[in-house]
Amino acid sequence: MAVPTFAVSVLLPVYNAAATLDEALHSLAAQTFRDYEVVAVDDGSDDGSLALLEAWARREPRLRVLRQPHRGVAAALALGLEACRAPLVARMDADDRAHPERLARQAAFLEAHPEVAVLGTRARLHPNGLRAGGMQAYLDWQNRLLTDADIRREIFVESPLVHPSVMFRRSAVRAVGGYQEAPWLEDYDLWLRLYLAGARFAKLPAVLLDWRDHPQRVTRSDGRASLENLLRLKAHYLARGPLRGRDAVIVWGAGMAGRRLSKHLLREGVPLTAFVDIDPRKIGRTRRGRPVYAADALPGLWARSRNPAVVVAVGARHARELIRPRLTAWGLTEGRDWWFAA
Repeated sequence: MAVPTFAVSVLLPVYNAAATLDEALHSLAAQTFRDYEVVAVDDGSDDGSLALLEAWARREPRLRVLRQPHRGVAAALALGLEACRAPLVARMDADDRAHPERLARQAAFLEAHPEVAVLGTRARLHPNGLRAGGMQAYLDWQNRLLTDADIRREIFVESPLVHPSVMFRRSAVRAVGGYQEAPWLEDYDLWLRLYLAGARFAKLPAVLLDWRDHPQRVTRSDGRASLENLLRLKAHYLARGPLRGRDAVIVWGAGMAGRRLSKHLLREGVPLTAFVDIDPRKIGRTRRGRPVYAADALPGLWARSRNPAVVVAVGARHARELIRPRLTAWGLTEGRDWWFAA
């Protein structure tokens, strides 16, 4: 018997999602685009999720259900990705809702733009979600990043894509090792590996996913999403990408964000030489054994080195709007000479 072929595979990990799974699957069944399969991976659920998936599969031949003992979402995604049969893979979570045009619009864009490897969409918090301030602020930020240049420019600030909104080329993701288990979140890890490989990103300006926020979501309940592990992840890929081969790295920010990130940069072997800051209480002191200078000293520090770089680690709201024009005025180019990492 011939193996069915599809244009898109929807990759859906499921763990104890019985309360929301029907809603997610109904949103996929309502897609205007019909040339797709759903690869659902039950990650050892014990709340009836598997029975729901099997009931759906009996009446929907495009739904395939895989099972594994509870090993976590990264393992479920790795298993599911290998089972996807289409060249394009759309991610979906079992507690979110896809808008009816989502798959159609993403597939059409990727067909028209073969240079793009990963395509997200704008998202909104699910009407029944928490709508917490921090999550809404994150969503507002990432919804502004639409082009490859936007995404690459701020990729070390936070994960620039809502994972269940993306559609990607399976070949591009497999070429960088697919989903991998790590001490940090698997989606951000994947985007950074693709970034280092030179993959191109894009995001549709339409809101095509309702993203549910709740106390049990991975970013709230999984230790891999802790601030410390986020900083470890950033330092790991900064050292292997933008900071590789530098002879001097200056951290803008001698406060908490800069101190914590600098610890991990040093552990990665980054040649940290100095900090700069605008707070007079910090200037003249040291951090990690390195001097803290006034921000205006940065051009002189830059001139001392052959191949320097600046990492901006300031967590204050609106700091980027204040720091970016100063660095630009000094002739430094974002994404080549300096990066935001907070």
